[in-house]
Amino acid sequence: MMGQLTVDSSTTLQARIKADPAFAEALLREATDMFLNGEAEASRLLLRDVVNATVGFEQIATATNRPSKSVHRMLSARGNPTMESLSAVFSAIRKVLNVSFETHTVHQA
Repeated sequence: MMGQLTVDSSTTLQARIKADPAFAEALLREATDMFLNGEAEASRLLLRDVVNATVGFEQIATATNRPSKSVHRMLSARGNPTMESLSAVFSAIRKVLNVSFETHTVHQA
């Protein structure tokens, strides 16, 4: 019998984020756009992948003054973080990745 030929998509995503800072930045921007467009759960899950592959939950917990388990919970599918908590996570990961955001509005017809 042959060994497993497929790789978990999460493992592939984590490897790509670790290897490609521009990809990590693009995913952080996408998580921000998702959040601002009302896709809170998808945003949290994508942010979780970025945190996990870059700085890790311990460093984010320290930077946000929150317990690591709390950060894990807030970035889960069932998480329900306050705006203050989520803002702190976005700010911490943004600083680590050395990314700044500029918001633009787009009017739709």
